[in-house]
Amino acid sequence: MKAMILAAGRGQRMRPLTDHCPKPLLKAGGISLIAHQIRRLREAGFTELVINHAHLGEQIEQTLGDGQAYGVQIQYSPEGQGQALETGGGIYRALPLLGDGAFLVTNGDIWCDFDYRQLCIGDQDLAQIVLVDNPPHHAAGDFALCGDRVRATGSSRLTFSGIGLYRPELFAGCTQGAFPLAPLLRSAMASERCAGLHHRGRWLDIGTPERLQALDRMLSNQ
Repeated sequence: MKAMILAAGRGQRMRPLTDHCPKPLLKAGGISLIAHQIRRLREAGFTELVINHAHLGEQIEQTLGDGQAYGVQIQYSPEGQGQALETGGGIYRALPLLGDGAFLVTNGDIWCDFDYRQLCIGDQDLAQIVLVDNPPHHAAGDFALCGDRVRATGSSRLTFSGIGLYRPELFAGCTQGAFPLAPLLRSAMASERCAGLHHRGRWLDIGTPERLQALDRMLSNQ
């Protein structure tokens, strides 16, 4: 199974740090955010990776190369400067690189201790996503988890971690261009074809310089 790391975001809330460095290359604990992800994916057995990029994307390719130094093989899905395609559009553009079967996707700007080997998509499902406890900056959550089924609404909502397994069929009917992933997931939820699991370990959305500093302190003290 292949895995995709989403690395095309502009990182506006990270400015001025991202004015001259793409967000996934920002470092915490002496290692870039995307290198943390690559290491965890490799440890879980994912060695064929696809990385999309837009803002300063050439720096990502120059830094990571073909992935040999990290023990993986990397292919790139460039989206062009200032033309990021959002999550759904970015994945759709990369589908030819991801193969015919299910594939894993994770955000390049998160840090977590989730074991990717826990993921296993059902035969009839279009998606399996990982949900986490709501962080203070997103207290309302995104979706509800009822058993192993994800619902668009519910009383106990959790936050979508940015990690999921998807089948190419989830994107049936889509066309090239920028579009979000959430409506596709909600459609799968409506047809009972979106599974989920609740990760109760550590998960951080590195969306601001303050959160990056907090992660750096945590990793440096380990």
